[in-house]
Amino acid sequence: MLFIVAPERSTLENQIAWLFGLHGDLGGGFRLADYEGRNDRGLDFVANYVLEELGIEPAEPEADRLDHIVAEWGLVFPRSRELSAAAWKHSGAPDPREDADGALMGWIEFEEALFRRLERVVVAERLHAGFAADGEADVDGFLAFSLSVQNRRKARMGLSLENHLEAILTARGIRHTRGARTEGNSSPDFLFPSSADYHDPAFDPLLLSMLGVKSTLKDRWRQVLAEAARIDRKHLLTLEPGISVAQTDEMARNDLQLVVPAALHRTFTPQQAAWLMDFRDFLGLVAERQARADARG
Repeated sequence: MLFIVAPERSTLENQIAWLFGLHGDLGGGFRLADYEGRNDRGLDFVANYVLEELGIEPAEPEADRLDHIVAEWGLVFPRSRELSAAAWKHSGAPDPREDADGALMGWIEFEEALFRRLERVVVAERLHAGFAADGEADVDGFLAFSLSVQNRRKARMGLSLENHLEAILTARGIRHTRGARTEGNSSPDFLFPSSADYHDPAFDPLLLSMLGVKSTLKDRWRQVLAEAARIDRKHLLTLEPGISVAQTDEMARNDLQLVVPAALHRTFTPQQAAWLMDFRDFLGLVAERQARADARG
């Protein structure tokens, strides 16, 4: 038996409620529900994300297909962009020029599965070799290896998301600068239409845009508020589903617009979903501003 406790009205509560189809039904008392058959939820990106938050490792689909792809890397993790490129080639995701949100989620989900499959191969081989030094158990070596696995997982997703966003922006012909420096040590993930335009005092600030990128938010969304002082209304893209109403309300009060791929909107309340911006709409906004800037010469 798995017993789950989550803080009331928290993001985790929202995610668990969505996973089990309990929206609007939480509260006091008990309820018995059968999740077999028609109520059984498929394992997509969102479901896998929530399961991992609960400490449950999801199953690996299409293992044979993934093994064929990761075999070319052997036991070495490729660079982040090379892993992303494999997703662009093999995922079968929609054309980003026609369905930006679908392409983004398709690439992300496939790359995540690809990475986990390669990780399993590499870790299994290392465990098979064992951890021993001078005939004794190498505890420090085991702990260092375990830490490296966890750190690689955390660092990779952020880079992966930025790679896919950049690929879509390029495919759509939207000018941008990735990782530009603005004021002090501030460095927005994406600046539109360019870093040079941002630092030009004569360039209309109403035609500038910035996009922060965080695969998961927790409480780190406030970091974006201090980036790009010339831009009043900031945008932040995330893949975290079911963010609490309290957090999205606070974002709105701070003039921060959350951008969430369309497929994840179903994990939010109807009121939140009406406020959210999907990636397609964000691309439309920056493209329109780019066109106005070009018209002014």
